[in-house]
Amino acid sequence: MAGDPEADRFSTKAWPVEIRHKKSEKRLEIDFDDGAKFSYPAEYLRVESPSAEVQGHTPSQKKLISGRRHVGIMKMEPVGNYAVRIEFDDMHDTGIFSWKYLYELGVDYEARWQAYLNELDTKGLSRDP
Repeated sequence: MAGDPEADRFSTKAWPVEIRHKKSEKRLEIDFDDGAKFSYPAEYLRVESPSAEVQGHTPSQKKLISGRRHVGIMKMEPVGNYAVRIEFDDMHDTGIFSWKYLYELGVDYEARWQAYLNELDTKGLSRDP
């Protein structure tokens, strides 16, 4: 249905052409077909996981995830042709990262990361376990 936010959640304008899991660096790198290239720290992906466990069901329900500085990616598996499920070494594995969401995470990295750090500081929490 046009304009349906649920349907729009997985629609994408840019498709990944190369995905690299840099296990020792705890990073995921994605090159998109529009020329955009992003390098995501595993910690960033973990704290921004699209799972209901992290995001809740409304923006006001989003949970602040602390203590994940050293988290890594154990494995990834494709979900259809629109997403990837990432399993982190803290056993979180319920987030389905659409290409659209990964692209947004790349574009918005600086602002999202700073907002995360600010919220940790405000609440007296740490990136360390």
